[in-house]
Amino acid sequence: MNRAETLAAGRAAAEAGMVDTCIIRRPAGETTDEWGNTTPTWTQLYAGRCRVQQQSVQAQEERTGEARLLMVRLEIQLPMSVTGLEPEDQVEITASAHDPDLPGRTFVVRDLAHGTEKTARRIGVVERTS
Repeated sequence: MNRAETLAAGRAAAEAGMVDTCIIRRPAGETTDEWGNTTPTWTQLYAGRCRVQQQSVQAQEERTGEARLLMVRLEIQLPMSVTGLEPEDQVEITASAHDPDLPGRTFVVRDLAHGTEKTARRIGVVERTS
């Protein structure tokens, strides 16, 4: 087996372990209704398989004005075919095979990772918990 075949096999194995599904979207603007209420609009970048991993259970506290936010860091693993992601994109978990608490959670992309011979695209995300 040559290097390319080994990498393809590794990517296939990584994708086989991605038993959750997610939607990744980017803010595209907003619409305003007749009463002046604004609603964000989105561009969908990806919908499909993913895997959610948490490296540690520590949350970081941040303050925004009067608000106290807890930021929980996680890693979302995606197929290598997912490209064009940027910080501030949002990841919503739509289904999870093994964690019933994940669907409906939304994360914000913070870290991007690139590499020539990676088996999965691993992105760092945060969840605002309060």
